Amino acid sequence: MPSFFPHHTIELKIEEPQAFRRFSFSLVEMAIVTGVLVRLIRLVALTHGSNNWFYLASTFALGLVFLLGMLTAHLANYPLQQYLWRAPLFAVIEVAAEMATSALLLTVGREANGTVRAHWDDWVGMGLNALLYRGLAIVLWGLILAGVVQLVRRTLVHEDEEPTKATTS
Repeated sequence: MPSFFPHHTIELKIEEPQAFRRFSFSLVEMAIVTGVLVRLIRLVALTHGSNNWFYLASTFALGLVFLLGMLTAHLANYPLQQYLWRAPLFAVIEVAAEMATSALLLTVGREANGTVRAHWDDWVGMGLNALLYRGLAIVLWGLILAGVVQLVRRTLVHEDEEPTKATTS
């Protein structure tokens, strides 16, 4: 496992990040891919699982795990101070990509609004709902993630300092 926080500069190794890691550095690309795939997962859930509650719930859970996983993969590359603006911007771009996908699905007549086909009159309401629900989930997850990262860092720093205090005494 690579060491992300080396103790000495001699330990630094320059490694080319893997493809997904390189991809995860881009806020715009991550949010666009997430928005498109979340909208398609939603479409599958609503069109194929409208009579089966287990299928519907599990598909929505999969979409939520994917959404928050992509956000986590992106935020993990940056310091905590940047979480404050990256998470809300991720939410806005994700919803914009989701609504662009929705517009494309509306154009071809495949977008669902509940158990019925959506119309252009429904598009603004679906966008506001997506911004409310996805945006709220993204911002809350960003806050939870920031709290956990801060707690872990504080604990690790505290554990790293204890042996040095014992040896200097």
